[in-house]
Amino acid sequence: MQKREKSQRKSLPRWLRGLSARLLVLTMFFVMISEVLIYVPSIARFRLTFLENRIADAHLASLALKATPDNVLSKPLELELLSNAMVRGIVLKRREARIMVLMEDMPPQVDASYDLRGASALPLIADAFATLAEGDRTLRIVGGFPDQSEGSLEVIVDERQLYAAMIDYSTNIMKLSLVISLLTAGLVFLSLRLLMVLPMRRLTASMVAFRKAPENAQSMIADSSRGDEIGTAQRELRHMQDGLRASLTQQAHLAALGVAVSKINHDLRNILATAQLVSDGLGEVEDPTVRRVAPRLMQSIDRAIELCSQTLSFGRADEAAPNPTSFALRDLVEDVAAFAGLPSDGRIVWRNEVGGNLILEADREQIFRVFMNLARNAIQAMSQGGEIAVTANWGGAGVIIEFSDNGPGLPEKAREHLFEPFTGSARTGGTGLGLAIAKELVEAHGGELMLLRSDSHGTVFRIDLPGGPQ
Repeated sequence: MQKREKSQRKSLPRWLRGLSARLLVLTMFFVMISEVLIYVPSIARFRLTFLENRIADAHLASLALKATPDNVLSKPLELELLSNAMVRGIVLKRREARIMVLMEDMPPQVDASYDLRGASALPLIADAFATLAEGDRTLRIVGGFPDQSEGSLEVIVDERQLYAAMIDYSTNIMKLSLVISLLTAGLVFLSLRLLMVLPMRRLTASMVAFRKAPENAQSMIADSSRGDEIGTAQRELRHMQDGLRASLTQQAHLAALGVAVSKINHDLRNILATAQLVSDGLGEVEDPTVRRVAPRLMQSIDRAIELCSQTLSFGRADEAAPNPTSFALRDLVEDVAAFAGLPSDGRIVWRNEVGGNLILEADREQIFRVFMNLARNAIQAMSQGGEIAVTANWGGAGVIIEFSDNGPGLPEKAREHLFEPFTGSARTGGTGLGLAIAKELVEAHGGELMLLRSDSHGTVFRIDLPGGPQ
């Protein structure tokens, strides 16, 4: 059944399968329905007017009879008056007296009688369609005098004349309706085609082209200045296409990054393994300076090897879940200060304001990476010097950590895409991965990383981690 319907649709001409042709046909159909609704009362009104004219003509014929000296007319003149009035007989009724004024030689047999005095709309409509259905009856029509005098006037009418007049009227109405429907449908068709169909075709063509080649800028739909729904749809489609292209670009960067990391991962691990062997040998040197620096060097190499083993965790579907352990947050902050790369000239001051009795239950290595990314961003932003402060307190649902600096603040563009990789970097050449990685690691703990403020007085990040005091 579906295949047959599809084949039938394909067999139709293309212009009949489109929205324009359907709108044209529907418009003509609705106009014809409107014309039919107008025709029904109008044909009833035409019949009523025709019969009222016969009453009026019959009244004039009766006055001609009264104008004669003896109220007697010759038969040819009587028949001529009846023919001019388009009736077959005239009867006057005054004060219960019925007077036959004019009549053919053989009075016809009456098939139906109608009283035009006080007739309502629905009976008149029914009588009009009865005339169209029969069309060959002899009718007795009763009406009042045109001069509003007392009494009534009856005429005998041949329905064939009325039927022929109604057919001519209906034919003219049908022709006029067709002309009006075609003209209206054409105007509506052109209007809808310009206002709706053509813009919708452009929208459809843009979506199809964008689906086939989203990276091609030519497939993007142009912005619209229209204020209606079509203009809104065009602008929203353009915004959606811009967002999808940006997302595809981001995914391409991530894919390229993954390929690059996979290529260097093997060789880098071998290099770090060699460095680890050398650092192990440094641990046996008796020099005090070497003994003081060697542990940090070995920790850095161990951490680098661990990171290489995990490749690049950001964006991977198999991101390792946090492995919670208990540790002192103040000690972790001190480790971050030691490995963050603070300038040796002391132009950047590190203030660790975390209490020594604050114990976290979290993955220490992942929290270390969070602080390390925040610290490196702050150090890079304060090339002229400044201050970095870390505070922590227990809140209602866990620990609240604030990481602040008094640098120049983040640019507006960086704040709009702060935690998006490859778009939220505040410096030229940056990837924006640091904050994206930090946010992902915090959310893996069930917490939240947010920007409290960033202005000319500095930047403050807040980290909320669930848990209770220990």
